[in-house]
Amino acid sequence: MPSLKELRRRIDSVKATQKITKAMQLVAAARLNKVRNAAESARPCAEHMERIIRDLGWRVADMAEPSPLLVGTGSEQRLLCIVATTERGLCGGLNANIVRFAKQHFDHFIRLGREVHVICVGRKGQAMLQRDFGDHIIETISLRDVRRITYVKAREIADDVLARFAADEFDVCCIFYAGFASVLTQEPTSIQLIPAMFSEAMTLEDMRAADARTAGREFEPDEQEVLNDLLPRNVAVQIFRALLENAASEQGARMMAMESATRNAGKLIDTLTLKYNRTRQAQITSELMEIIAGAEALD
Repeated sequence: MPSLKELRRRIDSVKATQKITKAMQLVAAARLNKVRNAAESARPCAEHMERIIRDLGWRVADMAEPSPLLVGTGSEQRLLCIVATTERGLCGGLNANIVRFAKQHFDHFIRLGREVHVICVGRKGQAMLQRDFGDHIIETISLRDVRRITYVKAREIADDVLARFAADEFDVCCIFYAGFASVLTQEPTSIQLIPAMFSEAMTLEDMRAADARTAGREFEPDEQEVLNDLLPRNVAVQIFRALLENAASEQGARMMAMESATRNAGKLIDTLTLKYNRTRQAQITSELMEIIAGAEALD
């Protein structure tokens, strides 16, 4: 049985930990409002960019030399997968869920005989993938010194991806991240960046709507050149959206994880306090019995 001193020391230790987890919960809640607003604001931009490219892609479908960013290289043998995770832990199972989701796709691609190359954005993903897919990791991008996700950082990652595509290092590029649904829900998500893949296939009604939206517009210099200029920008926009969604998911998951840790610490403190009181009561009772026995012996 632990002594009273050991129990007091453990209770103090758990109380100190509870203060830390409570503070981290409050910090995550404060940061969540900012990054959630940024993520929600980026969604319409990314969706509108996708819709414009889809409309223009339909209108110039018969052009002589379509951009490889739109139609691909004609092969799907070599894949570049960007796995976006966090730089810091203490956010529940967020990173584990992203990596597990990515691994399932990697295993599927490898079974099909395809080459898989991985770029890790965030140290946590790199550490988790190192064991099983260390040979497939070609680069790790750290966001440790990035205090706020900006389009400039997303553009740097996009430029690296586009340079690799221009060097004919891969055929298809996709990104894995956690989509922010709510504080309680973060969904592992993947989107294809190159060649551009739209969330919905174009139906006949969509084609007519695209014609109607662009019929009265004039493009300078022309539709094909505008599309070729937008396609690289779309890669950066989609990466920017993924990083913002990941940042919001990280703060939401950390807030819930720290809330749970704080609650569990409180339960542990109650249990230890009860054990401490019982041990102290037993010790006092034992001392009283010794005193009474000594008094009787003197009589």
